Amino acid sequence: MALKLSEKTGVNEVTLTITIDGKSFENAIVNVYNKNKKKYSVPGFRKGKAPRSYIEKFYGNVFTEDALDEIFPSVYSGALEESGVEAVSAPFDFDLVSMDNKEGVEFTVKVTTKPEIELTQYKGLEAEKREANPVRDEDVEHHLSHMQEDNARILDIDSRPAENGDIANIDFEGFTDGKAFDGGKAEGYDLTIGSGNFIPGFEEQIIGHNIGEEFDIQVKFPEDYAEEMAGKDATFHIKLHSLKRKELPELDDDFAKDVSEFDTMDELRADIKAKMTEQENKSVDDDFENEILKVLSEKVEGEIPDCMAENLVDEQIDSLRYRLQQQHLTLDQYLQMMGADMEMLRSQFRETCQKRVKANLALEKVAKLENIEVTEEDIAKEYETIAEANHMEVDHVKTYLSVEDLKNEILRKKAIKFIMETAVALAPKAEETKAEDTVEAKDEAEAKNEAEADESDEQ
Repeated sequence: MALKLSEKTGVNEVTLTITIDGKSFENAIVNVYNKNKKKYSVPGFRKGKAPRSYIEKFYGNVFTEDALDEIFPSVYSGALEESGVEAVSAPFDFDLVSMDNKEGVEFTVKVTTKPEIELTQYKGLEAEKREANPVRDEDVEHHLSHMQEDNARILDIDSRPAENGDIANIDFEGFTDGKAFDGGKAEGYDLTIGSGNFIPGFEEQIIGHNIGEEFDIQVKFPEDYAEEMAGKDATFHIKLHSLKRKELPELDDDFAKDVSEFDTMDELRADIKAKMTEQENKSVDDDFENEILKVLSEKVEGEIPDCMAENLVDEQIDSLRYRLQQQHLTLDQYLQMMGADMEMLRSQFRETCQKRVKANLALEKVAKLENIEVTEEDIAKEYETIAEANHMEVDHVKTYLSVEDLKNEILRKKAIKFIMETAVALAPKAEETKAEDTVEAKDEAEAKNEAEADESDEQ
């Protein structure tokens, strides 16, 4: 197996010519034969016992293409490593030049490569930095209300119909024009009545129904919903399995003792305020960093392959799908609830992902230009930090996070730190605009007063 030729055939595109020697290809064919021989019936042999030559005599060279599929990943990976090409896409435009059981295989594939970029600037970047918002008493109380929710008791209801605020466990299926539509069905779904998670009119119509009831509700999809459902009338068939309600604890000193290390609510409130202030200050710094990275991405010059952003979009959607599964929702159901479709969702992620791709390429460039390096000590320390944050053993972290991936993340952090050390914080434009508006208003008022005074003198 060998790389025969690596040829640049376009912007960010390389064509690889790869060969597989006859012996390696024959071994792959034998492996495929052993895996699949039970599928073939040959007269005179029990199923799965026919020699390969007999199967090929009756069915043709049925194992060669599967053998190529089986051996391709390792061959392709080796060719990439040998060529030094850093691919950012799956191989495409596969072209089989020749394939022979004895002579081996030769084929070509095209790959999209990581682009070479230039940076017009990365030191002294400027961006707005907002002022930290003071933590108000009502912010603390809002946080406490969430703590109440988290520590609430969930009580079963069996003596009354559904009311606003109840948690209703339901099956539902939606129909338009008498036909069920995609994403409109779920079983055992916990819906808090009054949460506003479903389209207008849905939750309110559950109120008054009893456990065990099956009933229909009528709703109208909003006009700004996904195009195929916008403005349509729909019927949902509902089965109400159970009702529960939350009983919130009192916000008193006993509550403080139960949920924290403090003895009084005053101490708990003070601690919450301090932590929220610290979090707000960190949020200000994080927002400023994100703005600087946006500016950095605008300093990138070079043609960026679309697939790099699309790969990130795929990751974002997979992450969203996983989070929805934790809430017992499918992506289709989420899209229905949000009045969107897959292309709308991808377009929402796309612009941000394009900027992220540029920023990541820029950070790699900065690390290279500034000779930023990652030491063994950096790697060991980062593993320990991740393990501690996730309450895991370091060895366990290493099983799912490779040294190379960790090294890239550390390099990224170091490059960001370097950039932020020279970044310039600007006052938010909103404040400047207000100041300008105030000056202009003052000038207009003075001019108006002067004009009125002149008119009085003339009279």
